Amino acid sequence: MKKIIFILCVCLVFLLIVWLVGYMHNVQAEKVTGGYIASTRDTDVEIVDIDDLEDLAEQVIPSGGFGYIYGGAETEFTMARNESAFDCVDIVPRVLTGVVEPDITTSILGIDISLPVIAAPAAAHGLAHVSAEAGSARGVAASGTIMSVSTYSSSTLQEIADAGQGAPQWFQLYLSKDKDHNRNIVKQAEDLGYRAIILTVDAPVGGNRFRDKYNDFKFPLELPNVAKKSIKTKGQGINKIFSAAQNELTPYDIMYVKSLTKLPVIVKGIQHPDDAETAILAGADAIWVSNHGGRQLDGAPASFEVLSDVAKRVNKRVPIIFDSGIRRGQHVFKALASGADVVAIGRPVIYGLALGGWRGVVSVFNYLKDDLRRVMILAGTENIDDIKNTKLRPRISCVNSCE
Repeated sequence: MKKIIFILCVCLVFLLIVWLVGYMHNVQAEKVTGGYIASTRDTDVEIVDIDDLEDLAEQVIPSGGFGYIYGGAETEFTMARNESAFDCVDIVPRVLTGVVEPDITTSILGIDISLPVIAAPAAAHGLAHVSAEAGSARGVAASGTIMSVSTYSSSTLQEIADAGQGAPQWFQLYLSKDKDHNRNIVKQAEDLGYRAIILTVDAPVGGNRFRDKYNDFKFPLELPNVAKKSIKTKGQGINKIFSAAQNELTPYDIMYVKSLTKLPVIVKGIQHPDDAETAILAGADAIWVSNHGGRQLDGAPASFEVLSDVAKRVNKRVPIIFDSGIRRGQHVFKALASGADVVAIGRPVIYGLALGGWRGVVSVFNYLKDDLRRVMILAGTENIDDIKNTKLRPRISCVNSCE
């Protein structure tokens, strides 16, 4: 009997210690973020349908932060269209091909990756999880692919590089009106081993994001790569932070960034073939087709709807990265068959981070690996080149419609 009482006492002490550690962690988090409590989860995430992550993440991420991560511009018509546009083409199944173990590995700008999906740059992962971009970087590295890091990340470039432990990372740059800041941050990224600079050109001004206005959303944490003594980011809305960015962008800015670094310069936010041509003539080493996840101009076409036209104009002169709306293997397949070399995901990475920390990020990429392999088997494609040579079938119901 005494032994049982002793064991119970030990268990109670242990549970009390665990509770105190958690309590002190939350108290510290409240001091740092003014009461905003991000997730601390550290677990694998079982995914049946990747769309489920959105609802699950909403239960974990505080409402203002979730609205910022999830939300698009205005009525979010273009954001929704990013996903529905994939439904306007079909993958014709192929049989008797003998394909059972397709190879999903590929490469981009000389970097070998485990699947044709990378992490898109997205701001403030710290809204979702206490490990922030450092946690995402660890998960992306463990998944064998590329982490793209936003200027507006909530971890420092050093912290993210350390978490990646030498895995490939790209740095996304919003040009600042401060030329010294541009020069210094590009050099810092280069010195830390980042492999490319992503120049985002589709955000000379912030999109009209109704959700942030309804929520009166202000960042509850600093964005250390842009925060200075004279420019505070904590307690500011995204439009206030955008005001420090250079809003008059021309082809000369591509040349300017090229002059700052020996790294490849990727131009992100291209949605028109003429703009792709302009970027290439200005020195772009890759084109990134994106409408910013529907967060900029509502009423614009889905990214997928413009991909083929851009790819035709690029004509394989430089690689093409694609994002906006990728949620499953068939989307990856359709984008590659329409001219992309790799695709990128943003929100699913953050949702996975919120639900499981770095392990949750790995779960998201594992889901896409399995789903893409399944689609490839059913489509009779053995490798990524086979996908690129696949002809998709336009869906008749989508022709001349606004579906």
